[in-house]
Amino acid sequence: MEAEGAKWTSTEKAAGGFFQRSPFNFFRSQTQKKKPSAEKGGCEQYQGSDYEESKEESGKGSRGHKMNDSCLETQMVEQIFPAPVAIIHLLPGLEEIDLSWNDLIGGTLKSLTLPFKCLQELKVLRLNNCRLTATDLSFLGEALEVIPHLETLDLSWNTNIGGKLFLLIQKIPKDHKLKTLKVMDCSLTSEDGESLAQQLYKIHSLEVLDLSINKKIGYGLESIAQELKHVSGLKVLNLNRCGLKLDGFKHLASALQHLLELRELDLSCNKEIGGGFKYLAAHLAELRNLEILNLHQCCITEEDMTVLTHIIPLLSSLQDLDLSLNKSIGKSSDHLLSRLRFLPKLKSVLLGNCSLQHNSFASLADAALHLPELEILDLSWNKCVGGNLKLILKALNLGAEIKVLRLSSCSLVDEDLGGLGLVIQAGHLAQLQELDLSYNNQISDQGWAMFYQDIVGLEQLSELDVSRRPSSRGNCGEWLGKLLAALLKLPQFTELGLQGWVLSEVQQKQLEHFNRDNERNVRFDVWYGA
Repeated sequence: MEAEGAKWTSTEKAAGGFFQRSPFNFFRSQTQKKKPSAEKGGCEQYQGSDYEESKEESGKGSRGHKMNDSCLETQMVEQIFPAPVAIIHLLPGLEEIDLSWNDLIGGTLKSLTLPFKCLQELKVLRLNNCRLTATDLSFLGEALEVIPHLETLDLSWNTNIGGKLFLLIQKIPKDHKLKTLKVMDCSLTSEDGESLAQQLYKIHSLEVLDLSINKKIGYGLESIAQELKHVSGLKVLNLNRCGLKLDGFKHLASALQHLLELRELDLSCNKEIGGGFKYLAAHLAELRNLEILNLHQCCITEEDMTVLTHIIPLLSSLQDLDLSLNKSIGKSSDHLLSRLRFLPKLKSVLLGNCSLQHNSFASLADAALHLPELEILDLSWNKCVGGNLKLILKALNLGAEIKVLRLSSCSLVDEDLGGLGLVIQAGHLAQLQELDLSYNNQISDQGWAMFYQDIVGLEQLSELDVSRRPSSRGNCGEWLGKLLAALLKLPQFTELGLQGWVLSEVQQKQLEHFNRDNERNVRFDVWYGA
């Protein structure tokens, strides 16, 4: 049976896409029992979210030991990390090690990798944000030679390893069983891309490759794309914000013919590939297993939309489609959006800030009637929705599966909220968990008040955002009392966004006492300024 593991904490994803620093996480399993498949690649994680690149330079100065004095080095590290070093020796059946978010590991990894030769069952090694150095990479490469069953290696957020990845990659043994390699936000260079490309033939079992948020790798992706034929079993390819150039995009498009097992493709935030989607026409449609396609902020042109209109409806397994922040597609997107009806497995459609026009919105509304599994719909920052929400309410009437609905900054009016309220009263949004109505400043106090009486039908609702624009603060109306009364009838509710509303002293007291008086734990995101 699986042994109880010593566990300090883990690397958890915080709200908004950022990560919090935590001390040691050290999980062990002494059995051969397989764990569930790994978490999704960068799409659920990133969806175009902006990550702050705020990693500090590390490895300053000497750590007071000589590299050839392993005894002294081991003694020093054991003083800093007594629990991990000691436990590793005692657990030859260890399967997973996570030492992420521990700055002091940088420069000392040699002593931590010395016991690895005893860990013949180790499958997962995570060293996120540990300030790893070139020396650490070299020792880690040597350790890979004695960890035959390692399947997951995650070195993300170690910005000092940029330009030095070859120290690790070149030591990977041929036919290694590595399935997941993540080096997100590591300041990788084009030379790192070249090094990785040259060694891909050694790890033909690779299933997940995450190179996201490495803007300088750019031209190196061209070499990687040419060698992807060696990893034909690849299921996840995340190239979010990698500075992908048009030439690299051409080679990547050609490589898709070898990646027929691909489940997730993330090309988001690569602005230079706009206008080049014609190169995908020959091979993208062959990805019959593709479930996630992220083209967020790719500067898609009208010409690209013509190509995508013919290709995307052929991706019969597609579940998540992100076209958000491609403003130029609004005039031509009606043809593509109308053909989404041929993708009945779609669960997530993200079209935020796409400059949708009335016709394209109407086409989407008609297509949504044929999407019975739709769970997430994001139409934020498309002004045409305002006054026309009724077009898509027919689909919402059938949308018992809808869990997330985002309508931020859509110029909604009272009539829109009234129609939405009727859908809620009819019980057609019973599974809704997250509703974003923020930055819709045209709605009157009466419109809000009426709507809050209706939301009691959303028994699964956990998050509601009705914030105003920061530049247009307004006094909070008497509707706040109706809203709080409704929240008492929503057992799953945990977070309310009220930014931009100026609360009176009485209203502030209402919020301050809400959790205490009602034994609830609701987070109120509110500004208390005058």
